Amino acid sequence: MKNDKDAQLNQFRVDDEGKDLTTNQGLKMAEDEFSLKAGERGPTLMEDFHFREKLTHFDHERIPERVVHARGTGAHGEFELYESMEKYTKAGFLQDPHIKTPVFVRFSTVIGSRGSADTVRDVRGFAIKFYTQEGNYDLVANNMPVFFVQDAIKFPDFVHANKPEPRTEVPQATAAHDNFWDFIANNQESAHMVMWAMSDRAIPRSFRMMEGFGVNTFRFINAQGKSTFIKFHIKPLLGVHSLVWDEAQKIAGKDPDFNRRDLYEAIESNNYPEFEFGVQLLAEENEFSMDFDILDPTKVWPEEEIPVKIIGKITLNRNVDNFFAETEQVAFHPGHLVPGIDFSNDPLLQGRLFSYTDTQLIRLGGPNFHEIPINKPLVQFHNNQRDGYNRQTINTGNVNYHRNSLASGTPKAVPESRGGYAHYQEKVSGVKIVARSYSFNSHFSQAAMFYNSMSPVEKQHIISAFSFELGKVKNFDVRQKIVDMFGKVNTDMANQIADNTGVCRPRGQCTKYSKTSPALSQANTVMKPDTLKVGCILCEGYDSQEFKGVLQALYNANTMPKIISDTLLPVKGSQGYEQIPDYTLDTADPVLMDAIYIIGGPNLSSRSITEIKRYIYETYVHYKPILISQSLSSLLDQKMTGQPGVTILDGNKDTEKFIKDISLHRHWGRNINLYDANELKQLIKF
Repeated sequence: MKNDKDAQLNQFRVDDEGKDLTTNQGLKMAEDEFSLKAGERGPTLMEDFHFREKLTHFDHERIPERVVHARGTGAHGEFELYESMEKYTKAGFLQDPHIKTPVFVRFSTVIGSRGSADTVRDVRGFAIKFYTQEGNYDLVANNMPVFFVQDAIKFPDFVHANKPEPRTEVPQATAAHDNFWDFIANNQESAHMVMWAMSDRAIPRSFRMMEGFGVNTFRFINAQGKSTFIKFHIKPLLGVHSLVWDEAQKIAGKDPDFNRRDLYEAIESNNYPEFEFGVQLLAEENEFSMDFDILDPTKVWPEEEIPVKIIGKITLNRNVDNFFAETEQVAFHPGHLVPGIDFSNDPLLQGRLFSYTDTQLIRLGGPNFHEIPINKPLVQFHNNQRDGYNRQTINTGNVNYHRNSLASGTPKAVPESRGGYAHYQEKVSGVKIVARSYSFNSHFSQAAMFYNSMSPVEKQHIISAFSFELGKVKNFDVRQKIVDMFGKVNTDMANQIADNTGVCRPRGQCTKYSKTSPALSQANTVMKPDTLKVGCILCEGYDSQEFKGVLQALYNANTMPKIISDTLLPVKGSQGYEQIPDYTLDTADPVLMDAIYIIGGPNLSSRSITEIKRYIYETYVHYKPILISQSLSSLLDQKMTGQPGVTILDGNKDTEKFIKDISLHRHWGRNINLYDANELKQLIKF
């Protein structure tokens, strides 16, 4: 209905469809996908006014939270060096194995708001601030080693497409909508990253069981000025483990803080998260030795071809005192460097160097965000920068400019020989050009390598994830374009996705790239029971000797038993033994546990039986271990008996088997289809 207010608003309405692309000043632009570079593979140039306007606007689009990585949690810790890296870098914190460097680590989801859930399907941030004696060094990493776009100028477009749709602000914290997949269909450089996002890596079990990657290509520079290309890796000592999708969705409702709570509780219980820190090293003279461009952020360096050299360990050992003051106000920036670490000409990295500072200016209220305690370096800073919002430093004296006599020329520059930072001198040649190197054009080779490297279970999870996401896309043409696009990755995969989403099977040729990289599969990760939560369901009249034996075995295996019962009242067992529960059947849930142990007594209520059966079923269909006392074995569905990871307790050997089952995390060989054909016929008839 038209009214005066609507007429007023109509003056401000603009329909962009069918119009020419311009800057905010009305200048028509000939290109919006490539930044201005010094040669096709050269660095991005500051004079690219369109690039800077686009990123500046993007950086300032959220009030007051982060544009991306809004939902996060952090912890303090330390970095311990295993061996000197003097051969490759002069970075001070990578020289002496006897010196430990304080760190602050922030984990995060990417696309959701601060109030979104932890377990959504998304990339995870893994940012590390090293408080070194040469100043702060920030490694702004993710839990996936590649990215969606090759040039930073496209990052605002990607995030706009991934965020909730602008008319409705839904859906929250998910890519399962038309805009995201329309972007992917029209930007095929994203193919490899989408494979990662549809894999189990996108729903980690815990921040403590999540791998980290520096994503971009950096350089180490040694004291002799020699450069080595590097990629950073952070590998969890607990292995890389994930949730299953149904479980992840239910956890989002049962405990939206699942991953944040897990990190906090692990540190409080002295189960300190540990990650080994490593680098892939590639000599500068071997820059063009691979079958991909090493500067392309949509490509991995296969670990089988360029091994990860483990050089140290990060241990997180202290929770924050105040979430806002520390976790929320911490500011990371890939341009916070120390001597011995420098950039490559990766066009995504080049844009990040501008955008991060620009973002902090509005999020943290001005240019003095380095003075916030969590961001402040351990060493004192001295320069001629003054004033501005939130200035804390009281600079004495009357001189605030460089090249002066009144203060004897200080603060003065420090020569490289005495620790001053000097940029690596790289020869750059070529014309100023808005373009991308042809060597970045192979979009489907490594996407295929990723799929080729997966176990059968992981492949099925990828197909299911695609089917779920595309099933939420309303536009038929977008669904069809995606299926055709990923038909170039793997025909069988795309055929199944097509059948599940109601579109035609893919047309066109599939890539012939047959390479594999076993390091990409979580099936090859570390398996151990440490810190996994075991829900122990107690019922009145339980066998106390049996319970104490199993409980001790769980503690010995470094698991985290959680006692669950009908109420929080002490539960009486045999021989007068009592156990106080941690949770009730209502306040806990099977999706919040990694395994369950059920020990009961003679007087179960009908409600208890119903709830225990629900716990059994949920745990079973999520492939997690089950141990049940002989006296309650009738609560198991007959078809569960004898399945992998399901044990009826009858002595110590069964307890030992349960511990081994917990170590494996999931039992993929289990048949979770509990109805056979004849039973289905009866059900349908009924």
